[in-house]
Amino acid sequence: MKERVIVPVLYSVDEACEALRLSRSAIYELIRSGRLRSIKEGRRRLVPVAALQEYVAAFDEDAA
Repeated sequence: MKERVIVPVLYSVDEACEALRLSRSAIYELIRSGRLRSIKEGRRRLVPVAALQEYVAAFDEDAA
């Protein structure tokens, strides 16, 4: 039987930290400043994978 791989669409803050190689406080500051989109689900703060891609893409736009 093939194992099904589920690709995440939302990351926890800790996963976003790992993905961007930033600290928790840096991630929360980006969220507070509006530079990184996130959603609140219950007590959890989640970061869409697309938001991480948008954040990184903004560096490419700034460099151009």
